[in-house]
Amino acid sequence: MKRPTAAAILPLALALHIAGPIFAQETEQAAAPELAITAITVEPEKPGPDTLCRLRVKVKNDGAEIASQLGFDVKLNGQQLTVYDNQLFMFPVPAGGEDEIQLYNFWTTETSRPEMPAGGKYEVEVVLREAQWMSITMEEEDGEEVEVWSPLGAVDGLPVSSTVTLETSKTKPAG
Repeated sequence: MKRPTAAAILPLALALHIAGPIFAQETEQAAAPELAITAITVEPEKPGPDTLCRLRVKVKNDGAEIASQLGFDVKLNGQQLTVYDNQLFMFPVPAGGEDEIQLYNFWTTETSRPEMPAGGKYEVEVVLREAQWMSITMEEEDGEEVEVWSPLGAVDGLPVSSTVTLETSKTKPAG
């Protein structure tokens, strides 16, 4: 068997060197999730000790179907908020659209987090861990129009996450 010469190997190596990034880029584009968290809003913006914070997220849907049955995880300075463990949010995020979803409020300090963070900052991480594609139609049932939600399958590419860092206030809220 004759060994390939450097002249035969060089064009092949050059072709693989050029094609490798092209194939990797196509794979990355194909694997991009169709749902994304585009914003996290926490009010107040500078929470103090014993402060009830309102939490909302914007979810963008680049898919061709409505997304719903949204399962979130929320971490405050790395500590999981357990209220999300078995909850699904049944809000429809329209195909090609974006919607804001009210999540659960949380306290800055409570039994499991009795102290304000030493660094003076709260890191709030929201993870969209699961979702379903949905068909929502209106159907006639017993002479009335009824909205029917039909799951079409799990959304691929999840989980996705986003994080926001909040400065803290040293004062307790009024009231």
